[in-house]
Amino acid sequence: MKLDFHSHILPLIDDGATDLENSVALVSAMADWGFERITCTPHITNKFRNTPETIRPVFEQLQEALYVRNIDVDLRMSAEYRLVPETWPEVLEKNWLMPIEDRFILMELPIFNPEDIGDIKPLEEFKKVISLGLTPLLPHPERYSYLSHDELMSFVEAGVKIQSNYGSLAGLYGEEAKQNTRKLVEEGLVSYYGTDMHNLHYVDVIGRYFAQGNPIIEY
Repeated sequence: MKLDFHSHILPLIDDGATDLENSVALVSAMADWGFERITCTPHITNKFRNTPETIRPVFEQLQEALYVRNIDVDLRMSAEYRLVPETWPEVLEKNWLMPIEDRFILMELPIFNPEDIGDIKPLEEFKKVISLGLTPLLPHPERYSYLSHDELMSFVEAGVKIQSNYGSLAGLYGEEAKQNTRKLVEEGLVSYYGTDMHNLHYVDVIGRYFAQGNPIIEY
């Protein structure tokens, strides 16, 4: 099946889709590319204090809009959990974990400022999730310029799976992220891919990537 593990297509809940019609346009493009199942993974961060209770009504609103418009795609609900002290401990305490495919938890590091993680030790948090019988999924490590290869390998050796972005391969985030992704692919470290869909610019860039004959990976 052609699955997208990572998207920000729910309207007005994080830095992704700006309204319901924008959400529908993003999903419509993804369905046209061939995605059969799309997991909605809005941010849970210090800025976007989402919970299952805030995500579900927006998710159901989008589901209904797709049904009315006869857009045939299987929508699933989860989140992208950033390892920051403002939200992550509460996620664990209140059991706000919503697994992707009943197994994966998308656990993000800070993109630009590693100090935002505070005293949290990523490897320890990954191991906590593994102890629950779940699999941490580290999104777009190609974008964490501060993350060393040795530290990344310590995550992988502990049982973390790597999810890279189609947009990285398409050059959406610049040449460095593109080359970093290629290196990860060459080393056999990438287990899954996602669109990380946010807006129509992503549609343009990723759409060109697929139009050039690059396939959607099937699982």
